[in-house]
Amino acid sequence: MAPDVRAARLRDLDPTTLHDLLRLRVDVFVVEQECAYPELDGRDADATTEHLWVEVGGTPVATLRLLTDEGGTRRIGRVATVRGHRGQGYADALVRAALRRSGQAQVVLDAQTYLEGWYARFGFVRSGPDFVEDGIPHLPMVLRPGGAGQG
Repeated sequence: MAPDVRAARLRDLDPTTLHDLLRLRVDVFVVEQECAYPELDGRDADATTEHLWVEVGGTPVATLRLLTDEGGTRRIGRVATVRGHRGQGYADALVRAALRRSGQAQVVLDAQTYLEGWYARFGFVRSGPDFVEDGIPHLPMVLRPGGAGQG
């Protein structure tokens, strides 16, 4: 059974859920992956940003945020799953939900390089050279309108 994906803009999140989503991201990216970076970058509060998450027992265990960049391009970012809940299909369900919410817009993301094949399953393709962000190798990827994961 597919997990129930929840979605809300910042203004519609209750304080406890917002706290739990931010804590999940910090636990995965800052603590587990040992990346000191500006987690609170202002994009969470953009009027068009959507926060998507999956809960288990009332607690968020996987999340991503869906942004809108210049020109209407959608951007998937901050994809994170709590270590003990990986392999359950939660991130897959979140990405699929984000793509549905993006409609026919172009969708971009910066993937950790080891996840290139995972994102390719949704129709994403490399769109530039590798780069290092916060000490971790990444690559830009794009899913153009009408791509495999949309519609």
